[in-house]
Amino acid sequence: MSNKREIILLNISGKDKPGQTSALTDVLAQYNVNILDIGQAVIHQDLGLGILFEVPAEAESSPILKDLLFKSYEIGLNVKFTPITEEKYKAWVTRQGKERFIITLISRKLTAANLSAVTKEIYRQNLNIDIISRLSGRIPLDGQEDNNKSVVEMSLRGKPLDMEAMKARFVEISGFTGIDIAFQKDNIFRRNRRLVCFDMDSTLIQAEVIDELARKAGVYEEVSTITESAMRGEIDFNESFVKRVALLKGLDEGVMKEVAENLPLTEGVDRLFKTLKMYGYRTAILSGGFTYFGNYLKNKLAIDYVFANELEIQNGKLTGRHVGEIVDGDKKAELLKLIAFKEDINLEQVIAVGDGSNDLPMIRQAGLGIAFHAKPKVKASADHAISSIGLDAILYLMGFRDREINL
Repeated sequence: MSNKREIILLNISGKDKPGQTSALTDVLAQYNVNILDIGQAVIHQDLGLGILFEVPAEAESSPILKDLLFKSYEIGLNVKFTPITEEKYKAWVTRQGKERFIITLISRKLTAANLSAVTKEIYRQNLNIDIISRLSGRIPLDGQEDNNKSVVEMSLRGKPLDMEAMKARFVEISGFTGIDIAFQKDNIFRRNRRLVCFDMDSTLIQAEVIDELARKAGVYEEVSTITESAMRGEIDFNESFVKRVALLKGLDEGVMKEVAENLPLTEGVDRLFKTLKMYGYRTAILSGGFTYFGNYLKNKLAIDYVFANELEIQNGKLTGRHVGEIVDGDKKAELLKLIAFKEDINLEQVIAVGDGSNDLPMIRQAGLGIAFHAKPKVKASADHAISSIGLDAILYLMGFRDREINL
């Protein structure tokens, strides 16, 4: 009997049926082998099972392999044995401390070309793919593509050769394929987010409230001109805010209720908030818009915090002035930190989502910052972007699967 350790990699494939893993591990149990690694995947009823085991010093591999071969044949599976040297196993063990990352691919429809472009860059960066999982449900062949969600998560091991070049390449791939590519460190914070902060206008709702109020007041063109001037950097957010609010002077207070009741929610908002609530996440609106509409959404979606700008009202009319400090980009970041401190939440556990340049300070402050259907400048400045599907895509970046999401 040899004193040299025998390590065997067992690969099993075939049609998946209940009890197969039990039958094979029962054979191994009879010989008291040590399980060094195990992995199993089932794709459309096709089983792929790998077991790396060590033969006990007092035993030999031949009887074990013979019984495994017989049992596999009996239950209709294909079997393959690969001897692994002790040196190779030890080298494998030394690699287990390497950094791990998660890549999430989000789209309406995932094509082979999409997958090829991403995996080529992974290979170029000398990263190894350990696991590929589908997070979204199966797509019906005759379903409407506008309603489809195709989301795949990859678990990677290693250290990228050039992190910035890789991220730039993913942005490029996203540009010509239309898929969203999120690249995150796989650490304890990624799996334990606790607070999600949202911009309101053009993020939670598919509208800019001040534009809707301006239409009702008959000053839409004037408000739009100021907005465009601010976007060009000719005036800052605070100055543009004061000028636009002044144009609303005299608007009847009742118009706000009418506008609020007709605000279109962004795709995926109901699904997202029901799921976040069910799993105990805290939520907040941090908006450069108005508290009236933030509070309307707070009641509708059971949001925990709302911070926005207060419009002054006298005798049932808007005065054209605001009350209190303006919530601009810097204030949003400050409020995010304040809520996290109050809730005793690490900033790495915070998610911030927005579409405008005034959202960038809070997006950069959060552990997971997301530019949602944002302008190119904002997308380029954020670590993560969602442009292909609705706001419930955030759940996939958090690692949720469709079966875990409140539909």
